[in-house]
Amino acid sequence: MVTCLGDALFPRVGVAAVEVLTKLGVAVDFPGGQTCCGQPAYNAGYAAAARAAARAFLGAFAGSEYVVSISGSCAAMVRDGFPRLFAGRPEEAAAAELAARTFEFSEFLVDVLGVDELPVARHATATLHHSCHTRRLLGVVCQPERLLGMVAGLEYVPLAHPELCCGFGGTFAVKMARISTAMVDEKVDHILESGAGLLVGLDMSCLMNIEGRLRRRGHSLEVRHLAEVLAAGWQG
Repeated sequence: MVTCLGDALFPRVGVAAVEVLTKLGVAVDFPGGQTCCGQPAYNAGYAAAARAAARAFLGAFAGSEYVVSISGSCAAMVRDGFPRLFAGRPEEAAAAELAARTFEFSEFLVDVLGVDELPVARHATATLHHSCHTRRLLGVVCQPERLLGMVAGLEYVPLAHPELCCGFGGTFAVKMARISTAMVDEKVDHILESGAGLLVGLDMSCLMNIEGRLRRRGHSLEVRHLAEVLAAGWQG
């Protein structure tokens, strides 16, 4: 599940995720008919429009054994939003079934594949941004930290107040720009205070927001999706 943002702006992350999954022995399929999951419309209160997008999404992934997303928020839409959207409707069972086999990338590696070691190396000091939907709706917290702990040469420094939002929130960043800026400034302060030279995350929307603020404040800290770190550092 490449997601709209991944497809349009960060295709390299989807490629990295496929590389890692393939090296772990997973047969990866990319349904050409995949669409937006409907989250933007859903979050804005347009249930009918969200349902139309979600219905197409259901069809695109109907034959997939598992659906792995490079975005925690998009995975959360399928897991939490789809059952709500289709409650009492003909697609209710299909939505619940798809929700049960949809996973965020790090969650899939740890909880489904049972990965406990990786032939990956990267010499850096890194910190991790826990995206809101990934942390709160999916309950994914320790999985990415465990994967970073498997990277040889990587020193992991936990981020202060990891529960705090980066201020993106989709349309929130546009509608509430001043509040959003204050939130991402606080997040950037904590990242800089960590002393890390590498920021890792699970959702490119959050990382795009944080990286943009870092650059505007004159900082060149490296920002990467977890899949990119694992793919780039794979040994052999």
